[in-house]
Amino acid sequence: MPALTFKPGPGRTAPPRISPRALYVEVAELLRQRIFHSELEPGSWIDELKIAEEYGISRTPLREALKVLAAEGLVTMKVRRGAYVTEVSTQDLSDVYHLLSLLEGDAAGVVAERASARELQDLQALHQELETAAKPGTSNADAFFTINERFHMRLLEIANNRWRDQMVADLRKVMKLNRHNSLLKSGRMDESLMEHRAIMEALLARNTSLAAQRMREHFSNGLEAAA
Repeated sequence: MPALTFKPGPGRTAPPRISPRALYVEVAELLRQRIFHSELEPGSWIDELKIAEEYGISRTPLREALKVLAAEGLVTMKVRRGAYVTEVSTQDLSDVYHLLSLLEGDAAGVVAERASARELQDLQALHQELETAAKPGTSNADAFFTINERFHMRLLEIANNRWRDQMVADLRKVMKLNRHNSLLKSGRMDESLMEHRAIMEALLARNTSLAAQRMREHFSNGLEAAA
């Protein structure tokens, strides 16, 4: 079957080509990363004029980008005051970690039951990267955080539930407003690594209930460190 093409009728012109990545999407990602790296700190006012000048854009795509971040919970829009980086309260953190423990705990149980040997090898390889990143004398919190997230995302991918994935992605964006700092607390990286070892052991043993339990415990301990 030949590909469909648009043929304008008399007096009509072809529609403009749509950019594969709209400008506001790119701006949203730039701001998202600045928030995650604390360049824009929680509670801080977002100076739209200054940022628009920095990026060499008008305020229209910037405002569209801020709407995206507001929908994700990273930005709070205040009437007649503008946009602010969201401040995460203790209750917010508790709610987010509780939901993540349920969603990712369930995913861990599914993986323990259904994952192929190759998929478990993928998780084992990521866990080994965590071990390397946490070695005494060479530990790197930034690397550990990145690999840790890759492990969790791969586990969710294997569990294969797009609705759960979407909810987790939104919750993790809010968690990132505070999560990175928790790894810097004394001993937390080592604790997190031990928890990952326990999760990995349960997955390899194909113990569904234990894998789910250990993942829930992982988030419970993470909340204590983040609060």
